[in-house]
Amino acid sequence: MVKEHLVKLRELINYHNYRYYVLDDPLISDSEYDSLIKELEVIERENPELITPDSPTQRVGGAVLEGFRTVTHSVPLLSLGNVFSLAELDAFNIKVQQTLSESVRYTAELKIDGLAISLLYRDGIFIRGATRGDGQIGEDITTNLRTIQSIPLRLRKPLTGELEVRGECYMDKNVFSELNELQAKKGEKLFANPRNAAAGSLRQLDPKVTAARKLNVFMYALGYADALLPDSHYQTLKWFSEYGLRTNTKAKLCENIDEVKSFIEYWMEKREDLPYEIDGIVIKVDSRRAQELLGVTAKSPRWAIAYKFPAVQKTTKLNDIIVQIGRTGTITPLAILEPVFIAGSKVSRASLHNEDNVKNKDIRIGDTVVIQKAGDIIPEVVCSLKELRTGGETLFEMPKNCPSCNSLLIREEGEVALRCISLSCPAQLKEGIVHFASRDALDIEGMGPKVVEQLLDAGLVNNPADIFRLTKDDLISLERFGEKSALKLLGNIAKAKDRGLSRLLTALGIRHVGTQIAQLLSQYFGSIDKLANASEDELASIADIGPTIANSIAEFFKNEKNKFLLEELKNLGVKCSEDLQIKGESLKGKVFVVTGTLISFGRKEAKEAIESLGGKVTEAVSQKTDYLVVGEKPGSKLDKANELGVTILDEDQFLLLLTEGGYKK
Repeated sequence: MVKEHLVKLRELINYHNYRYYVLDDPLISDSEYDSLIKELEVIERENPELITPDSPTQRVGGAVLEGFRTVTHSVPLLSLGNVFSLAELDAFNIKVQQTLSESVRYTAELKIDGLAISLLYRDGIFIRGATRGDGQIGEDITTNLRTIQSIPLRLRKPLTGELEVRGECYMDKNVFSELNELQAKKGEKLFANPRNAAAGSLRQLDPKVTAARKLNVFMYALGYADALLPDSHYQTLKWFSEYGLRTNTKAKLCENIDEVKSFIEYWMEKREDLPYEIDGIVIKVDSRRAQELLGVTAKSPRWAIAYKFPAVQKTTKLNDIIVQIGRTGTITPLAILEPVFIAGSKVSRASLHNEDNVKNKDIRIGDTVVIQKAGDIIPEVVCSLKELRTGGETLFEMPKNCPSCNSLLIREEGEVALRCISLSCPAQLKEGIVHFASRDALDIEGMGPKVVEQLLDAGLVNNPADIFRLTKDDLISLERFGEKSALKLLGNIAKAKDRGLSRLLTALGIRHVGTQIAQLLSQYFGSIDKLANASEDELASIADIGPTIANSIAEFFKNEKNKFLLEELKNLGVKCSEDLQIKGESLKGKVFVVTGTLISFGRKEAKEAIESLGGKVTEAVSQKTDYLVVGEKPGSKLDKANELGVTILDEDQFLLLLTEGGYKK
């Protein structure tokens, strides 16, 4: 009897959670809800063997975490391309229609200014949550996401198999204001904006801190599902809501691009009325079948675009212009401003991009200037208000020599920026080391700009390899370092040795090689030696590389100093390969797509099995697809495969192919 009552009580609480947090339509008072929770807590305390992970009482609990594990996304979480005008939006629409040769319906959604997350459900139970990270690898933040009341621990309807959904975690404006008031009372640093506060709250090692921050979510995309979902993205959002996943009810199904434009214009005017921050509108081709046909690039889907709202502009005084030296030697003029609050944060510096920009806009020291945040993120000077000049303003001149090492600055052919090409430039070394240790690179926690500056000033680090030679005594000799903090940093440095080839390539700072290209190269070559020996033509032949990136990579590995650095890193135990986990090569070069529900495999297991034999798994059927593996309820991918003459494998045939290749489950 107790167990039956417990199940019914949990179902009742979950229903009221759904009414309150998802539908925003509560049926009972807060005190009535609290009494239900207290009753549940009493029963579970008296019957601890009946406590389950999806119980409403289990949202916050457990010890403080030591750190976050990494999660490899089965389907990459790609970022969106941006457009900033209706003309650019028209160009996107024309390209989509030309590719599909048909008229297109779009779903338009508010672009919530938060942090992208992924939720994984198995048989209807929430089992894992992760950050987007670099799109391929994120951080496991399951414990913190469980504290968010609008995330169901159990879906409202039965569901067999796996379901992975993507969304945005954010903080409401009023919650943000309350949090900063509390920070001010404590004498602690204020958060810059709601997005910054949400991101910081999600990465707390103590889940109780996250729970106190009152975060919220909107789920907006399907990652993958073993179940058959609607072909329409708009209807998929409705399906999400039926299963208890919170979606933004402002989304609109648009019959054409003109309806999308009306939606954009409406919310451009009304954005300030919303209880949360938005920075634009996301436009998606509604048909998921059409999405598959359009495909993706290395960075973003071809079937979606983000229309970014025009930046908010404000005026302030430009007090000075200094120059910054980037890790590649680029010299950038930087405006020092009278602080002004804009788009959620205080701005006291803004980029002036390059010398030509300063001259063309006739920006002078002492001017009153208009500033904005490009994409609501990066501050920049738009123009000077010449009519407000008093005569005391002065012209800015770029230095002829590097302010850090005094080397003569050069401007390479075809470029607008001045550059310091000295390999011994201290400023470049600092920025390079900071980048090497950054989160997207080798992720050495505790090695930020201030620590790097201390290490350089003390002569302890002269190149990235020196990081791995540091000792406890070296660190203790620095200001604010004790034995405990020194050992912690050394532990983080040791962990960084095993990040793998992809992270190392990002860390090396090869020009034009970011995280996406680094991942592509690590998957293609598997080791730094194979990559270093690749010809420029071979590199250029790889999809999404091209001649410019290929030339940059080839030149990097020709450089003798770079060769010496790589040998040092190898000798110090830094991992220069990627664990591809290949058990055989029977499927090498073969491209698979998996559709429908398989009995013997989950979607992720099938992907791992194929990759273990050297094969590749993609989401969309195309002319490059060799095999379509078909489970129950396969959907439109089967039609596309038949149309293109792709080989179809049922589950038995798929298992036979794997077994013959040497795969053992």
